[in-house]
Amino acid sequence: MATTDMATTVNKTAHPFDKTRLDATLNRRFFYAPAFEIYGGVAGLYDYGPPGSALQANIIDLWRKHFIIEEGMLELDTTIMTPSAVFETSGHVARFADWMVKDSKTGDVLRADHLVKNVLEARLAGDREARGLEAAPPSVDKKRKKKNAKAAAVKLDDGVVREYESILAQLDNYSGPEIGELCRKHDIRNPDTDNEVGEPQQFNLMFQSSIGPTGQHKGYLRPETAQGHFLNFNRLLEYNNGRVPFASAQIGRSFRNEISPRAGLLRVREFTMAEIEHYVDPEDKRHPRFKEVRDLSIVLLDRHIQESGSSETTTITVGEAVDKGIIANETLGYFVARIYLFLINIGINPKRLRFRQHMANEMAHYATDCWDAEIHNTTGWTECVGCADRAAYDLSVHSKKTGQPLVVRQALKEPIVTEKEVPEWNKKNLGKLFKKDSAVIQQVVESLDEAGLLKLKGELAQGSTIVKSEDGREFTLTPEVVTIERKTFKQSIRDFTPNVIEPSFGLGRILYTLLEHSFWSREQDVDRGVLSLPPLVAPTKVLIVPLSAREEFDPLVQEISAKLRRAGVFSRVDDSNTSIGKRYARNDELGTPFGLTIDFASVQNRTVTLRERDTTDQRIGSIDEVIATVTDLVFGNIDWAEACRRLPAYDGVQAVD
Repeated sequence: MATTDMATTVNKTAHPFDKTRLDATLNRRFFYAPAFEIYGGVAGLYDYGPPGSALQANIIDLWRKHFIIEEGMLELDTTIMTPSAVFETSGHVARFADWMVKDSKTGDVLRADHLVKNVLEARLAGDREARGLEAAPPSVDKKRKKKNAKAAAVKLDDGVVREYESILAQLDNYSGPEIGELCRKHDIRNPDTDNEVGEPQQFNLMFQSSIGPTGQHKGYLRPETAQGHFLNFNRLLEYNNGRVPFASAQIGRSFRNEISPRAGLLRVREFTMAEIEHYVDPEDKRHPRFKEVRDLSIVLLDRHIQESGSSETTTITVGEAVDKGIIANETLGYFVARIYLFLINIGINPKRLRFRQHMANEMAHYATDCWDAEIHNTTGWTECVGCADRAAYDLSVHSKKTGQPLVVRQALKEPIVTEKEVPEWNKKNLGKLFKKDSAVIQQVVESLDEAGLLKLKGELAQGSTIVKSEDGREFTLTPEVVTIERKTFKQSIRDFTPNVIEPSFGLGRILYTLLEHSFWSREQDVDRGVLSLPPLVAPTKVLIVPLSAREEFDPLVQEISAKLRRAGVFSRVDDSNTSIGKRYARNDELGTPFGLTIDFASVQNRTVTLRERDTTDQRIGSIDEVIATVTDLVFGNIDWAEACRRLPAYDGVQAVD
């Protein structure tokens, strides 16, 4: 196929996105598939095939480079099985739960907030159809829509439309009882049966297990990797020479017993997480590299907008968001920006990415502020990364439970000298006069602030004073029992519990949304699907395509394969009997960005043709020139336009498309 010297323009929107076509492609090419499929499968469990495994590994590799290496983080690998005491202390046993409802007749269990969301969105879609505004969006399940009479193409009252939109905008802020009231008020039923549902009940999402042969120790599969970081804090601090700020990072499996997983990789029961715990001085949450991201523009949906019933976003720089207090502090803002840059780097469409702030009722029990990186896909906006300020919650509760101090001891450059009023007790007289109430009296006096102690001091100077315990009892104190004296204190060491900023990545969700954002069909043939995965994350970087399986091509195939391996470029050879065009077409579906065609001219002249996936543009050059060019393309050193300047267009007679 003859080409010009300029990169070809590609129309990726000639055909509307078709999720059914994408799912068929992913299944056929074995990106992932239901686990235990020949046994009927188990909802929410999936196995990754070769391209899916490679794609996930490449995303993880970039994540490690972008965060662990770039930020100098300390990497951990902690255990999955966790004693129950850990999660009892952290609050997960009591609070790590979702609200569920049961079908009143079949007993089917549904996640309550998802039920409300799906039904109201279906009704709004029906309203748009009835008004002739648009067809139902792909986020509405057609089968469920038909089963639910409330979702038919019926025009709704304008006030009802506004109410539904307001509910959806702040749905995450509703409590379980409030969701139950919504179901009753708006007649929200199970879409699969049209039956009413019961009152919402809490369901703990952790998988319970036991440790030991007799099951004497109760445990859980971890729902997050975070607790492994916190329990190793003292060792990490020592490894970091006792200094903060620093960050620990971990990539590993986590488990959540989802109520009704129905959205493929977006809601699963076993998944890979990548989590960072950045420890920072609570009195100084600045970040030394914040100036590097200050001018980065991002799309935000803050809590106040949502609580007003709107979902209107704001485009704002990270610096301005921090300056205005929209994002709580520099370190939180810095990681929001770094999350944005990572997602864009791996191929997420920036126009379909936003950061949504948690509202009060949905805030995790440990968080003081939290932003979700939400990526838009056919199910709507999906949380793929959470970035929370966990304050000092975790280290504080584990320290209190175990008696182990999880603190930073910081030597002060200049000692802090302070003066304050201090009670001095005559323990002999105190015990003689008040006996078993002595401890109560001491607690009352020592809990007083500076002003209270000064007031007490003045009253004692008059001869006596009266203090009152919490249960209302009064005790008369005299200078023979206690005096209040002003003392000077010199502090050379400052002890503090660091705060934690936590970015937490759901890699399966990121992987799936990336696949959606990357999939399109050729303008001339809707059945020719393409995954435009960036070279950095593509499972296979280069496809080597000999014209046929003839022996004379073998030496060049082996030479090119070896040179690509030495360059660190993963390649595959396809010497099957089918046409070159079909071989390239099936690898376009796998997201392979580049192809090298070996023909008879290659044997005679040691030249090879380089094909670019999206444009199908072809360039020609010597083997070493093409390998050097494709290596630079794979590692992001050049783009295709630069490759076209390096290599002339191929205008030979052997077409590959």
